[in-house]
Amino acid sequence: MKFTKTVAAVAALATWAGVAQAQDTLRLSHQWSEGDVRHKVAQMVADEVAAADVGLDIQIFPSQSLFKAREQYKPLSRGQVDMIVFPLSYAGGLRNAYNLTLMPGLVKNHDHAARLNDSEFMGEIEKIMADDDVMVLVHGYLAGGFAGTEKCITAPEDVQGLQTRAAGKAFEQMLAGAGASIASMSSAEIYNAMQTGVLDAANTSSSSFVSYRIYEQVACFTPAGEYALWFMYQPLMMNKSVYDGLSDEQRAALDAAAEKAEAFYLEEAKKQDGAARDTFAENGVEIAEMTKEQFDAWRAIAQETSYAAFLEGSPEGQKLLDLALSVE
Repeated sequence: MKFTKTVAAVAALATWAGVAQAQDTLRLSHQWSEGDVRHKVAQMVADEVAAADVGLDIQIFPSQSLFKAREQYKPLSRGQVDMIVFPLSYAGGLRNAYNLTLMPGLVKNHDHAARLNDSEFMGEIEKIMADDDVMVLVHGYLAGGFAGTEKCITAPEDVQGLQTRAAGKAFEQMLAGAGASIASMSSAEIYNAMQTGVLDAANTSSSSFVSYRIYEQVACFTPAGEYALWFMYQPLMMNKSVYDGLSDEQRAALDAAAEKAEAFYLEEAKKQDGAARDTFAENGVEIAEMTKEQFDAWRAIAQETSYAAFLEGSPEGQKLLDLALSVE
């Protein structure tokens, strides 16, 4: 096995049990603080497994304390870490297929995301992961929306001529196709860019909109609702050889914990969107809803821009894209 063994030498137990209980320890890495929903998902899995008392402990390393955010996939594949919570599109440079997990218009809302997680499309993604000795324990998507300093952003024509920040290359391609000028920056830079007039509109996650207090700089917010463009797949993954090396009881406990955590992840993702909507409204920001017609108009532009760029030099890409688009 690739994971480490630690011996719990408890003298009181040893006197009657004869031997100390061996404890398997798995290391889990992620980039977020302990207050983040993705840490809570990891912690839930760790707590449930510990409660099952199957001789398995999960040690969590948050806030990039073990590996840098974008550098976790290779160590997981190589068995240098046992588990990670990770936006899979970060590894899109290694596996082009992973870029489909941050692609505009492929996911409409959280319930659609849940169906996508249980689809043939995700099955094909997981086959690619298996080639890297990686597997998914907990599926999860987080969503985002748009905000404008002077106007609402719901339809493609709303971004024409605006200096806009997008979350991800595929979204930059789509927005440019709609006539926006693209300003590349981190979510942490949006507030100051809007405050100084450098930025007219932004697209980012619901949690980032709130944590960076973007509501102080905008006139209108388009939250993730029945229709939204920005969804990012951020699963809890595990090294497959490590999983296969666990005992039957340990795997069963891990599977049960993962099932519970996945349901929690879905509900919390929905709550984040609702909390963002409420926070912006409470701060006097207009709330706009994206309609199905507007969503379809965005997807049409994405097909000509983001999807076309994904398919360049990617023979297997069309099949995967078709499978994703076939999920209703």
